Amino acid sequence: MTLTPVAPLPEREVRVRAPGKVNLSLRVGPREDDGYHAVSTVFQAVSVFEEVVATAADRRVLTVSGPQAELVPTDDTNLALRAASLLAERAGIDDGVHLHLHKGVPVAGGMAGGSADAAAALVACDALWSTGLSREDLLQLAAELGSDVPFSLAGHTAVGSGRGHLLTPALSRGEFHWAFAVQDRGLSTAAVYAAFDELHGSALIPSQDDDVPLMQALRAGDPRALGAALHNDLQMAALELDPGLAEPLAVAQDAGALGVVVSGSGPTVAALGRSRQHALVLAAAFTAAGVADRVLTAAGPVAGARVISTTD
Repeated sequence: MTLTPVAPLPEREVRVRAPGKVNLSLRVGPREDDGYHAVSTVFQAVSVFEEVVATAADRRVLTVSGPQAELVPTDDTNLALRAASLLAERAGIDDGVHLHLHKGVPVAGGMAGGSADAAAALVACDALWSTGLSREDLLQLAAELGSDVPFSLAGHTAVGSGRGHLLTPALSRGEFHWAFAVQDRGLSTAAVYAAFDELHGSALIPSQDDDVPLMQALRAGDPRALGAALHNDLQMAALELDPGLAEPLAVAQDAGALGVVVSGSGPTVAALGRSRQHALVLAAAFTAAGVADRVLTAAGPVAGARVISTTD
């Protein structure tokens, strides 16, 4: 009798997707004693995604693929590995994990790619290890990891206060369409905030009242009004460090963008289109003018970090 070899059972695998973000408004106060700045911001999650695959392993290791993967650290400084370790510590778990990140959000681009990795790692490891932690527990861990991580977990549209980690969901109707001019050179968030301090040492405490027109535009689903209300207090600081960003800003305006703004601390430039087709026109204008290393189009708002598949 011939025995047919039995294939090994597949490894348990959890795949999670988390979105990048654009700050529709970012208002920054003076630097506080703890080194952070109080901010008032309106986040929108957009359909540019990080994917994190978690599988069981003897220890905690990380690999990376996708655009600019070589720029992503794979040691304990990586925010996704830190997320896994923090979750394990709080849940009393000693298990290892292999995290594989596939990059879709620009690295150091002002779109919270690292925060999306951390949020995805929390969700993936929570599912892999069956920790039983609540969504509120994960949001608390996210806030410990970084200012943008809670929003990467929550997604959709939200107002952020404090360091940006205190979230209030915002009503938003309809879908908004974006073109992004991506620069491979990146910008340091810390350097941009330092430049902001030099330019605006006497910055006022930010107020959400300044964003009433923007919130009205979101509630009405009015892209034209939203474009007119886009705002970023860090934009001048980003331009001070990277004057070349004036070029994609100008190209988007010339191509009829409803609004154009540096995303977060930059250097990605976000241009709001009238429609999906117009976003493609804006992307083509960036490419034709040679003002971006890569061009992306996306829609928002979208959901935050979510399990998209599991295998046992």
